[in-house]
Parts: sequence; structure tokens; C-alpha cells
Amino acid sequence: MRTTLICMAIGSSLLLSVTLAPADTGPEKPTVIDVFPGKPPGAKSEPKEDKVKGNKPSRSVQEVTKPSLTVFRPAKDKDTGVAIIIAPGGGYSNLAWDHEGEDVATWLNSLGVSGFVLRYRVPMVKNVQRDSVSFPPHQDAQRAISLVRSKAKELGINPKKIGMLGFSAGGHLTALTSTNFDKRGYDAIDDVDKVSCRPDFSVLVYPAYLTQGEKLGAIFTLNKQSPPMCFIHASDDMYTAEGSALMYLGLKRAGVPAEMHIYAKDGHGFGMRTGKQPVNQWPKRCEEWMRSQGILAASGAP
Repeated sequence: MRTTLICMAIGSSLLLSVTLAPADTGPEKPTVIDVFPGKPPGAKSEPKEDKVKGNKPSRSVQEVTKPSLTVFRPAKDKDTGVAIIIAPGGGYSNLAWDHEGEDVATWLNSLGVSGFVLRYRVPMVKNVQRDSVSFPPHQDAQRAISLVRSKAKELGINPKKIGMLGFSAGGHLTALTSTNFDKRGYDAIDDVDKVSCRPDFSVLVYPAYLTQGEKLGAIFTLNKQSPPMCFIHASDDMYTAEGSALMYLGLKRAGVPAEMHIYAKDGHGFGMRTGKQPVNQWPKRCEEWMRSQGILAASGAP
């Protein structure tokens, strides 16, 4: 009888421990944050849901009228407090959501960096000046940086380590945002717009549309207040690597830390796709640059 009671007690204890154990719900879905409250600046109608076409790993986000940030957080034990706004490319007609968006966030998470993938407004409206501070995607990017910085304490982010990383058209957007942070491209809406929209550092991967003729576009103002930048390009890119080179030289003259990797080949749009070409090692070079700049801890440091 005593043996039976002991077994019943053990069984009840085990049942209780199973009942109280937290359920394994799998990885959390990314949080989505609206960039603007209500209609974005200049919008003439209420925003509509955007469209996602295709399947992984080649999804395309189209018809974006309501800019947002999709938030990817690293594991808590790896979190460095660094955050990066990611601007996918797509020629300002759509957004390459996987290899220039979510896949980038996954890589950054592996480094302990929070990735915020920016759904900026596309397609570009006809007769709108791309190289302008009031360019709608630029308004979205400025607000996104201010928004993340304003939520730094809530998100456990270092407000002095918020960068921007862009590809192709997103690289152009990153350049525009990194060189025009002293003037807001829209009228202030709320207290978020009182927070700085300057990226603390920037990474431009095969940026497009940086040149006017043989010169760097006049909109890109480089001075000692410009953030440190890292450039990744292929020499045979249809969008000339000269834009990256000219911006690099401008930063060097201004005394701003910059690093540039121009690979011999692999064209345009390689993003996070894997391969055996030297260009496919750019994420490692970028990580090394971030460590050399003190954005991330030096290799081997705790």
C-alpha cells in the first residue's frame, strides 16, 4: 500500500511538471511597425495593402503605399544592441524581399544585430524627382531611423549604433539618407520627428544612380559629419562602380572612415545568394569592417 502511494505521488508530480512546462511555440513571427501614423506625407488617398509575388527565395513586394518596418531580433544572449535598417533594391518599382531583405536580417541576427527591413513606397511615381530630400522613399527612410532611435530604450537598442544597409536602389536610398540627415524631407508630424534621422554608419551594396555624368550626384553632400561607410560593388556591374568609388573618395577627403571592396566580377544583384565567387564573401568583409569600426566587438573579444 505504501509503495502504491509513493508511485501515485511521483506520477502526480510528473504530471504537474509536464502541465506547467511552457509550450514550444516555435520562433516568434517578426513584428511589423508602421513607419507613419495614418497616411504618409503627400499621400492623396488611404494606404492599401501591398502585394507579395513569387515564392522564397525570390519574393517581390509590390505596390507599397503604407511604409513599414519588419523587425527581426537576435537571440537575447547574442544581442549586441546594434540595429540596422535594411533597404532592399528593386529599381524603385518593387522590393527584392528575400535575398536583399529577410535573408540579410537573418545574417545580421547571427551577429547579434537587430534587422529592420524597410518596406518603402514603390513604385516611384512619375515626374517625382529621385534625387530630392522630399522623395517619398527618402521620407520613409528618415522616419524609420528616427522611429527606431525613439524606441531604442524600449527595444534594448543602443541609440548611437543604428545603421543603414541598402542594395541597388536601396543603396541609392541609403546614400541619400546618409548625406541629407540635416534636413527633414517632410513637415514634422510628432515627437518622433524631433529625433535624429542620421545613420550612425552605412553599408552600400552595389548602389545605383549615384552618378551624374562622370561626377557624383550633387544631392550627395559629404563632409566630416557624414557617417562611416562601407561599399561593396562588382567591377562589371551594369550600374557603374564609379559611384561607389567617387563617394569613397569624397569621404576620404572629408576625413570620414570608409572602406571599399570592388570585386572583378559577378555583376549586379548578388545580394545574400551563396556561391564560390569572391564577391559572395562580402558579408564576412562587412562584418570585419563593423568590428574594425567598433560597431561590433573586435573578433575574439567578449
